[in-house]
Amino acid sequence: MADDSAYHEGMRRLQDQFDCRRIADRLEQVTYTTALDENDRRFIEAASMFFLATADPAGQPDCSYKGGMPGFVRVLDASTIAWPDYDGNGQFRSLGNLLANPRVGLLFIDFQRPSRMRVNGVASVSSEDPLLATWEGAQLVVRVKVEQVFPNCARYIHRMQPLDVSPFAPRAQYEPPRPDWKDEPDFADALPARDLRPPKSV
Repeated sequence: MADDSAYHEGMRRLQDQFDCRRIADRLEQVTYTTALDENDRRFIEAASMFFLATADPAGQPDCSYKGGMPGFVRVLDASTIAWPDYDGNGQFRSLGNLLANPRVGLLFIDFQRPSRMRVNGVASVSSEDPLLATWEGAQLVVRVKVEQVFPNCARYIHRMQPLDVSPFAPRAQYEPPRPDWKDEPDFADALPARDLRPPKSV
């Protein structure tokens, strides 16, 4: 990073072009931290979704949406958050990236009371995490050691109301429906064994 700050030369170049270096430095001084406080915990654990940014070993970026019931992301302590990985489409783009390049960025957004928070850190992925059994439907657990957390200006966040949680979001004493795409001819014969339908009798 440039001049021992959160900003590299590309950021500094644009800050200087738009006379923003002073406010950028002030934001770093006032709002950036390396630990989650109680307000951060409440914000994160109220979330039913977040955006996850990862990169492969060559630095090629990828961004995905992660959703669940409110509270599916947990703050374990001031420097650790965790969430469950649920059944997906089997590509493992995000988690596969984390196994090769553990640097990660998370973006949490509250669309009802516009606000957002960024969390950057280093992730680990485990099928043997002791928390695995505490999340209904979890197949893996991702933990992130927080290195940087800061809020972002909310002025361009569109105010939206959620209609309902996804019927596919795992929860206790509930069996999510089977996604239709698993029965499409293009995919049905390539599914993991646990998802294959028995052949229809003639």
